[in-house]
Parts: sequence; C-alpha cells; structure tokens
Amino acid sequence: MIKKPNFIIAGFPKCGTTSLFAYLETHPEIFIPQRKEMNFFSYPIIKNLTGGEGDKVIVGTQVSTWEQYMSYYRSVNNEKAIGDASPSYINFPACFSYIKEKIDNPKIIILLRDPIKRSYSNYLHLYRVGREKLDFNSALLEEENRIEKKYSPMWYYKRHSTYYDKVIEAQKTFDDVLLLTQEEMNKNPGGILKQVFEFLEVDSSFVPPNLDVMYNKGGVYKKNRITNLFLKQSKTKHFLSQNVSLIKKLKPLKDKILSSFEVAPPPLDKQSEDFLIKHFKEDVKKLHKLGVNTSNWNQNYFIE
Repeated sequence: MIKKPNFIIAGFPKCGTTSLFAYLETHPEIFIPQRKEMNFFSYPIIKNLTGGEGDKVIVGTQVSTWEQYMSYYRSVNNEKAIGDASPSYINFPACFSYIKEKIDNPKIIILLRDPIKRSYSNYLHLYRVGREKLDFNSALLEEENRIEKKYSPMWYYKRHSTYYDKVIEAQKTFDDVLLLTQEEMNKNPGGILKQVFEFLEVDSSFVPPNLDVMYNKGGVYKKNRITNLFLKQSKTKHFLSQNVSLIKKLKPLKDKILSSFEVAPPPLDKQSEDFLIKHFKEDVKKLHKLGVNTSNWNQNYFIE
C-alpha cells in the first residue's frame, strides 16, 4: 500500500518554501516528492482561475486526480515524515476539510514573510518572466479587477500577503501547526531546521549538507534571447522543472548563466510601501499577538 503524506508545507508562496523544501529532502527520515507545488487539494479552486497571461499554462500542469497525486509517493520506504510542499493550500482554507478527508490530520508547516517583501517578491517574479507589464503601484491598484476577472492566485499581491485569518483557520482545523518566518530561517537556518525536525519527529541532530546554499534567489534580468529561453514559461518547461531530476541538477548552470545578465530590480517606491503599510498594519499586529516573530519585519506597521 502506498503511504500517504503526514505533513504539508502550506504557505505562503514567495516565503522561503523552496529553501525549506531543499533542506528537508536531504534528511534520511523525510520523504518529499521531487515535484513541488502539486496543489492537488486546491486544484478544484484554482482550475477555474485562468484569466491572466500564462495562467492556463500553469494550471494545466497541476495534479488533478487522487491517483496522480498518490503516484508521487510510490517510492516511500521507511521514512517517518512524508511531505507535500504546496504553498497554495494556505490561501484557500476551503480546501482544509478536503485535506483532512483524504489524509487524516497532517502536521502543517506555515512559512510567513514580511507581507510587503512577499508581495513585492511575488510581483518581481511575474515581472521577471514577462507576464506582469504594470509597475508595482499600478498592479496593486489593479488587483481587485484581476480577481474579478479570475486571474490566478499568483497575481494576488495583497490578498495573499494577508495571513492572520488563514493561519487561525488552519489552527482550528489541524491539531499540529508550526508557524515560522522566512526572516528567522535566513538568520538561523540551523536552529529553525532543528525546530522543524523536532516538529516532524525525525532526528533533529541532522545537519543538511546544503545548509549554506541560497535557493530561489530571484532577481531581474536583461531581456534577450538567452534570458527569454530560460525564463519564458511554457507547459513543457514547467512540467520538466517539476518532474525531471536532471533539470534540478542543471539548475546551478542555469543560475550561473542568468547571473551574467542580472540587473538591479526596480526599487520599491515609497508610495507603494506607505500604501501597503497601511493595508497590512492590523493583520501584522494580530500576528504579533499570536506569537509570530515580527521583529525583522517593517517596524512601521507598529507606528500609530
């Protein structure tokens, strides 16, 4: 019998989930499929959100059936912790009951990040691959229209950087929820991973061999044929990047080539920053009271 997952990395996109995934997959007592972001449990929702440029390509690569989902766990042996790294789940609490129905009561790891940095990183990702054409401030103002037009969640810069209600719903639904921040993991990866290993009940003395590697650096690049080849999205490219181990092995070479074309990203303008501080202020304060370590976040959230 194929074993089901017993833990989920559930949030939030652009909050360091790539790094956490890369560290966890090196642990001998943890099994996590090479395929990240299967998004099976949120698929019934996101399959209808294809209004933005490139959205249909991405949705077309998601895992849509239980049989397909479980096929990624055929290689599980005696690992104690079996994971699913799908950040989209946390943004759709409506899928929480579906998760419990299918895989009982998994442990949930939720990664948070300063919401302004998360929203801007999200924007830069779409800008980098050529999907986002607006400047950041205009994109923020356009968000509600895009939601009405059923753009995919990747375009929800503000909505998916608002955490509190989703975290509370996760805590109500699941027995074991671990809240972490990307900033904590960046400053003390070894200490945070020890905490994660203890949460997953695996050997917490294990030190990942890739602990000093920086993942998902991001960045913005000059537009030319070479960068277009690497960055422009297609269904084939997305499928390969998620399913073929060779692509992962070649990633360092790709990053090296792209680095020669890297340019400074457009800076976060003060108008956008001030707008987002006001927008996220109450949400951040509630997270702080909940015990989330916000000490490395923008402290203007706390200024009246």
